[in-house]
Amino acid sequence: MILFILLGEFFKIGLFSVGGGLATLPFLYQLADRYDWLSYETIADMIAISESTPGAIGVNMATYTGFQAAGIPGAVIATLGLAAPSIIVILIVARILTAFKESPLVAAVFRGLRPAATGLIAAAGFGVIRLSLYNGRAPLWYDRIRWQELVLFALLFLLICRFKKHPVWYILAAGVAGILWGL
Repeated sequence: MILFILLGEFFKIGLFSVGGGLATLPFLYQLADRYDWLSYETIADMIAISESTPGAIGVNMATYTGFQAAGIPGAVIATLGLAAPSIIVILIVARILTAFKESPLVAAVFRGLRPAATGLIAAAGFGVIRLSLYNGRAPLWYDRIRWQELVLFALLFLLICRFKKHPVWYILAAGVAGILWGL
């Protein structure tokens, strides 16, 4: 039964998470609210793992979630569920776009999809900030802030904006800071 749930849930996520892997986060939060095999803490861990491993973040997160829920079969089913809508939709879109690529209707659809994708990614980003920098999903209260994570976030944000280095250096620096601070 869990495999059917994984297939259905990740098929829906794959179909509606326009904008890439981080756009899956609002859907994953909903899964965490409904199923005991996924938690907000696990999502935060998945983000860290998925961002620092090769491959698409959405696929990595689906694979990780599926594995947590039902082992290797769950990982395969969740990954296929997430990827199937993209394959189906891109085949349909490719066929339609070749016939209607100059259509004002197609251009209008893309004008609507771009801000929707941006909104989904921004919402996911704020969710990651909320999970990473203070405990729980409650409003930001003084006693709930994780000050070391907040300082590390601000420092890395400034360094990334200033020194366009490869992301692996920032990931390694964050790992070392976590070890040193006992995060």
